[in-house]
Amino acid sequence: MQRRHPPDILQRFEALKVWQRGDERAPHKPLLALLALGLYSRGVREVPFNQYESKLNELLREFGPWRRTLYPEMPFLRLQSDDVWRVAAHGSVGGLASNAALTKTQLRSIDATGQFSDDVQRTFDSDPQAIRDVARILLDAHFPDSMHEDILAAVGLTLHAPLTARTRRSPDFRDDVLRAYQYRCALCNLDMRISNRTIGLEAAHIKWFQFEGPDVVENGIALCCLHHRLFDIGAFTLGDERRVLVSEEAHGTEQFDHVLLRHHGSRLNAPVRAEHHPSSQFVAWHRSQVFRGQPRPL
Repeated sequence: MQRRHPPDILQRFEALKVWQRGDERAPHKPLLALLALGLYSRGVREVPFNQYESKLNELLREFGPWRRTLYPEMPFLRLQSDDVWRVAAHGSVGGLASNAALTKTQLRSIDATGQFSDDVQRTFDSDPQAIRDVARILLDAHFPDSMHEDILAAVGLTLHAPLTARTRRSPDFRDDVLRAYQYRCALCNLDMRISNRTIGLEAAHIKWFQFEGPDVVENGIALCCLHHRLFDIGAFTLGDERRVLVSEEAHGTEQFDHVLLRHHGSRLNAPVRAEHHPSSQFVAWHRSQVFRGQPRPL
């Protein structure tokens, strides 16, 4: 009989302490942990800061909130406070303190190397399924479903079983949102069906449920799967009166113009009822925490 991993290990990752100020996003620790999980699954136990700083920066830039300055040194040290990670300087017996005020340059100069704590490594070695379980916990807790596959691909992880959403989601949210928008994408008007089944249409949360965004229609928009993904990665957001704002960071060729840029400055389709219009407070959260950079000029 296969030995199961101690629930305490999963609880530590589930209780990961992320920097908090209101409902601002700070996925630095989860992204570092996911990167280390991907490496561990391929037999890489040690994570030298020098070697993986650029990869961590890439993950923060791609999947974190848009920021002009990135701080990969912060999660590299602070993850130790969650009792799942340890960092040591090259040749040093003792570890670095989780609250050590070291800069990126200093971490590079001492050849700081991180790795999962000993008991976490023992758990992963005795039961590799624990790696996938921890990854599911981190993804479900910090990122919307539409980003999961991209993050897994970026860190080199494969989960054979489907990811499970948290049970606190309302089962009626999708149907309520699609009905409010008359079963068509609020951006491109896609309304494809096979028989009576709606295809390729999803209910996007404006404020993510991972950050206490409620399952109410005014926190949802009916979007096709492509525009849902673009919305969740911050390629576009909403301004006043449902005005579509495309990011200066988003670009492409002819298909980009057709898929997204042509909607810049236009108004998102309105739901049937006025009380179902996107809430300004949820839109403000999306614009500050998800939207990337500045909107293109109107």
